[in-house]
Amino acid sequence: MGGWAKRVLELEQIFYHPAAAAQPLLRGLNLRLRLGEPALVAGRSGSGKSTLLEIMAGLASPTQGQILWQGKPTTVQERRWLTGLVFQFPERHFLGLSVGQELRLGHRRLPSERAAAALAQVGMAGLSFQQAPERLSGGQQRRLALAVQLLRDPPILLLDEPTAGLDWSVRRELLELLGPISRDRLLLVVTHEPECFDGLIQQRWRLEQGHCVAFNEAQLSDG
Repeated sequence: MGGWAKRVLELEQIFYHPAAAAQPLLRGLNLRLRLGEPALVAGRSGSGKSTLLEIMAGLASPTQGQILWQGKPTTVQERRWLTGLVFQFPERHFLGLSVGQELRLGHRRLPSERAAAALAQVGMAGLSFQQAPERLSGGQQRRLALAVQLLRDPPILLLDEPTAGLDWSVRRELLELLGPISRDRLLLVVTHEPECFDGLIQQRWRLEQGHCVAFNEAQLSDG
């Protein structure tokens, strides 16, 4: 249990000021996340949610501040290894010409049984490896992107607007996957529709003016 308790991701005083922007997008943001306890950050479009994930995933560097894993500062390269990011529009990032190719990217030898198990884990058992990713539905594309990250098995999983644009039945199926997936890894969801995650994710913050504010505090300020 001692080792489990140390598996914490901490963002300390994160500032991010794009060169073309008049003001910083993130302004001294602090966030503490623990493995096995799924969390959610909500916010309006343009509030910096996707930027936050990109910084956490090592796709961008903060202007100021540090990100610690198990109490130790991380580099950009370490964060790329530690995290798996599922983009809001994963189809824009697919490189494989088929489902099988997409699953095998980055793996020298990936047994077909393991690839099939990853698809089954995201509710797509039996999907043809020859299927072209662009011919999948939106919900299937997000599940495929999730399966790709599960094969990498990173300790930190980041989901950018996982329910956006999906009808309610597909949303429900996708949400049902998140409980089992979050048990043995650190899961963070960013979304503009936090109500979709009622009953599933208890730890919640709202991204406002470059800061993460606890949901109850944000609601008081709104009132």
